[in-house]
Amino acid sequence: MPKKKTLEEARKAKREGKAATTQAGAFVKEEIEHMKTGKHPVKSRKQAVAIGLSKALKSGIKVPQRASNSRSTRSRRKSRSSAKT
Repeated sequence: MPKKKTLEEARKAKREGKAATTQAGAFVKEEIEHMKTGKHPVKSRKQAVAIGLSKALKSGIKVPQRASNSRSTRSRRKSRSSAKT
């Protein structure tokens, strides 16, 4: 369960019209702090970020989906054209 302060920070950001990622930043910040103090046995910062985003989703913040790792259209066109020659 997130701290009361974290929830208040996220609600304040929402009232101010900030982006969902900014609202979720409060949760991520809290998880990073927990990681540094040893409250969570996470193996990496990425894992702490994932936990923070998960808590934000559960709290009702509409966090956007992760960007896909697919190649860009330009990159695909280049490889297609080079394959033809």
